[in-house]
Amino acid sequence: MLDDGERAARIGALLECPLCDRAELPEGLAVTRTTDTWDEQTMPAALRRAHRMAAATWGRIRVEQGRLRFVAATEPPLEVEVGPDAPQPIPPEVEHFVEPLGPVRFAVEFLKK
Repeated sequence: MLDDGERAARIGALLECPLCDRAELPEGLAVTRTTDTWDEQTMPAALRRAHRMAAATWGRIRVEQGRLRFVAATEPPLEVEVGPDAPQPIPPEVEHFVEPLGPVRFAVEFLKK
């Protein structure tokens, strides 16, 4: 186990996270809150530009209707179309943005252990 000094020395260090790079949700997460449902006109402008989930918080985009383009700065970069057929996980602390591909209705869930 790390002591407080060792732990403090590692703050800000990049960690290997294969699940993050593949945008795959780890087991044992629970939804802590869900946003309102947005459409292409009501979605916050901040979602259209690069932003990040907080540390230790995963997100999951759930599209009800239509499609979104999801781009994440994983390694390698991830770019997918998200529709009602499959939700899209969002790793913590990974820069990403979404873009509506026509009319769309979606919400974002926030998950933690």
